[in-house]
Amino acid sequence: MSDLKGQVAVVTGASRGIGKGIALALAEKGCTVYVTGRTTGDGDRTIDTTARQVNEAGGVGHAIQCDHGSDDDIARLFEQIGKEAGHIDILVNNVYKIPSPPAWGGGYWDHPIQVWDDQVGIGLRAHYVASWHAAQWMFKSDNARMLNVSSPGGQSYHYSSSYGAGKAGLDRLTADMALELEPKGIPAIVLYPGAVSTEFIQDAAAEQGMDLSQSQTPLLVGRAATSLLMSDDLQSRSGSIQWVENLIEEFDLVDENGSRPTQKYGQGNA
Repeated sequence: MSDLKGQVAVVTGASRGIGKGIALALAEKGCTVYVTGRTTGDGDRTIDTTARQVNEAGGVGHAIQCDHGSDDDIARLFEQIGKEAGHIDILVNNVYKIPSPPAWGGGYWDHPIQVWDDQVGIGLRAHYVASWHAAQWMFKSDNARMLNVSSPGGQSYHYSSSYGAGKAGLDRLTADMALELEPKGIPAIVLYPGAVSTEFIQDAAAEQGMDLSQSQTPLLVGRAATSLLMSDDLQSRSGSIQWVENLIEEFDLVDENGSRPTQKYGQGNA
């Protein structure tokens, strides 16, 4: 497996959740990690805290505030990274906006139209814009790769029709980007986490008495993503969907507590 020590990674939406888990897992391998998001400060769900924890985990953390709903913010983000680092080895498109209130259940007519912009605008369009700006800096790397965090909702119904449209669109976008990036030798891959105990889900579980003991932790998802990014056959996986539950088994991974969830989504049966 390839060594990630000293490589430059960008993880969007890393103040919390899966993005934070991936940033910390990359830090365990010695990466320089740029983490983005809107929330700053000393709280437990901010990019500044994530960057500090990246340093503590063995990497070098940099926090850059960015509203991924703003093309100008995204452009400034990658301009700064380019000036500071000179290249990008790893791009993880993860940022996502959960509508407030969440669009769970009911019909599309029950949800504000803004839900589309939250879930597709941030969860799909922002990834395209980030990839566009990152490309020039990825081309300066000898071993660049892209990972787009999607969901089984790209293949079956989850939460709302707008959610599924965004995830299915990201899956197709990644597959087509992989074809266009092939001459550059840059793989682009989709990551499918399962049920993940993010802070948002933990908050909901506390209110509803849900059992999350068999859910994937964000760090376990991060370790699956990092192991994938280090794999020698990454180029052969370009354009594919990689399920975290399979990566956990393939790379024999455990979470920060030394455990491994038994809950399965099942490919095509999410």
